[in-house]
Formats: sequence, C-alpha cells, structure tokens
Amino acid sequence: MIDFRGGGETALERAVRDGVGGLDGEPLVVSISDIHGYLGAARSALRTVGDHGEYDPLVEADDDGRLHWADNDYVLVFNGDLVDRGPDSAGVVELVERLSREAPPGRIRLTLGNHEWGVLFPAVVHWDEWFSGRRTDDDRRRLCRAVADGDLVAAYEGYNFTYAHAGQPSRYRARYLNDKFVDAMDDLVAVIGTDEDEDTQRRLIEDYRRVLSMGRQGGRGFGAGIVWLDFRYLPGESPPQIVGHTRQEQPVQKGNVVCENVIRSNQENAGGEAVLVESPDSLRSLERTYDGGVHVNEFEIPEEASAD
Repeated sequence: MIDFRGGGETALERAVRDGVGGLDGEPLVVSISDIHGYLGAARSALRTVGDHGEYDPLVEADDDGRLHWADNDYVLVFNGDLVDRGPDSAGVVELVERLSREAPPGRIRLTLGNHEWGVLFPAVVHWDEWFSGRRTDDDRRRLCRAVADGDLVAAYEGYNFTYAHAGQPSRYRARYLNDKFVDAMDDLVAVIGTDEDEDTQRRLIEDYRRVLSMGRQGGRGFGAGIVWLDFRYLPGESPPQIVGHTRQEQPVQKGNVVCENVIRSNQENAGGEAVLVESPDSLRSLERTYDGGVHVNEFEIPEEASAD
C-alpha cells in the first residue's frame, strides 16, 4: 500500500528501525496520529512546526501546495491509521511516500495502526467499504515488505516515551515486538493470494497476540494488542507511551501515557489539529488555533522515564 523510500532500498539497521537512539545527534521527534484520510488537516498539523517561532519548519510547501521535507533535524512519526473515514486516503499515502523519499533514511517512521492492520488481515474485518478494504494482494505484499525493511513498525522508542498506535499496559521493548512483527509478516507474505491466506491471517493474530490481537469485545477491549487496545484500558501506571487510536478533542495525558488522536474530533470547527514534539527533556503539543495560530502545551515527563 505504501512504497516507502521509492522501493528497492536496503533495509534499515535495527537500531535505526527501533528508535531515535539509533540516529546521530538528538533530532526532535514530531508525531501525528490518526490522520484517517483528512489530508488538509494533516497538512495544517505538520505545518504548526515552523509556524511557531521556536521551531524550524518540518515541511515546506511547493508552488502547487504539496508538502516536502524541509531538510531540518527531525524524526517524523506517523503513529498509525493513515487511511479510511476521510476524503483523501490516497493523498495521505502519497504524502507519506513523498516525505519518505526526501528525508534521510530512518527519519520517516510509521507505526502499525488498526487500519493498516486491516489491509494485512482483510479476511478478519471485511472492511470492503473503506480504502483499507479495497487494497490488492500486491498492496498487502508491499506492506509486508515495509515491515521487513523496517519502515513499518509495531513500536518506536523516543527519548522518554515509546510510540505505538494503541499501546500496552505492561512493559515491552520496541525491538522485541518489531522482531515479532517481522516474523509474522514473513509468514503472511509467503501465502498472500493462496488458499492458505485466510487461515494464516487468523493463525497469526493468535500466535502474535501482543502485536496483532483485537482482544475482546470485537476489538479494542481487554487482551488487545498494541494496535487495538482502547485508551481507557491503559492505566496511568503503564509504561511511558505516546498513543493514538482513541479520539480526543486535544492531546491529553493520563499518568505516563499521552494520547494524540485529535484530527477527527476537530473536523466540525476551525483549528484543533496538532502534533507532539519530543526532545530529550521535554514533550510539547503544537495545536492549531481557530484563527490559524499555534498554541503550545507542555506535558510532564514521567519520573520512570527520566530515571532511566
């Protein structure tokens, strides 16, 4: 579904795949979640970095209005659910592809959301009316290749927080879950389009529950994996994480966990779209105001994280 880095590139080193610590220096980590095909809102959110005077631009627009990587020292994490619901899922995918070609390797990261999960496991959810449910077998193979190459991950380690679409209440390591994700997709890609495809989809969800399980209640409930668990089931004592998945009107912090899924809840009014910006010693949201400005909000660094 997504042709990262123009295709044909070598796989990322595991350290680069798994976290910002694998990169040189201390680049700021910018994250955005749950774009869901709302390309205009995503563009506005990404441009808050640069519209606020303390930050160099993350992206720059060309004469046709398309966004390009601004060649500054950032990592951009798309924290799951690029597609479905909104009017331009294809445009969002194109944006991610373009930025991944223009940015240095390892600077554009995508964590698996439940709607990318839906591309990989169509026999389980039957989302035929959505963009994810109309993908081809070649699209599914392309996503599997993105996992093998390290461009699509289950989790990504920031400085004090781990980025995952829905998160987990107990401690985990991004490298371990990413390795498991690679193993699962190696099994899946071998059978896509064959008679074994549907049974393999269901088996992998059971075999790799912490990454892939939908949990109880038809998804989002207890026992759900890192792409499905609802924010309500993440206690404040969970490991420090930045998640999306569960809609909020603005980025919110519950103990060690920050949820950044705001785009869909702000479609009826001007402003509200946002990104998070993490440095080694801070976490801030940059939120678009109704008049086009940028509001900054500071979040607490968990003592658990700062003590590591």
